Amino acid sequence: MKQSNANRKTNEQAREILANILLFEVSDPRLSMVTITGCEVSFDRSYCNVFYTAEPGTYEGAAAGFEAAKGRIRSLMGRSLSWRVTPELRFLLDPSVDEAERIARALAADAERNAASAAKNAGSNLDDTYDWEDDEED
Repeated sequence: MKQSNANRKTNEQAREILANILLFEVSDPRLSMVTITGCEVSFDRSYCNVFYTAEPGTYEGAAAGFEAAKGRIRSLMGRSLSWRVTPELRFLLDPSVDEAERIARALAADAERNAASAAKNAGSNLDDTYDWEDDEED
């Protein structure tokens, strides 16, 4: 879906307010290491998909924490926004961060494998070099 500048601004405003609420207003320890990576507010501002990431072992705890604090977060968000409607919040785990880490590990392993292969090939090429001194005797 193509985003206009107004829609992008609305999404960013919602993300900033939610991040501030999580940082200063919500004291649930399950949400202490959660990062809001993005928001998608519907055109009529009645729904807001909130994308978050957390430590790999705490996904279930973060989801439970969001479910428990959903009403309070929505209430605080409504007070902070000047919108006519406070959107219903849907919290969704953002897999892009985990995917980026997986790709980075794969690239690092591939670079390590390439370096080992290059070192092995460099060492074997020294043994196969042509002996020029034998040619000069002829």
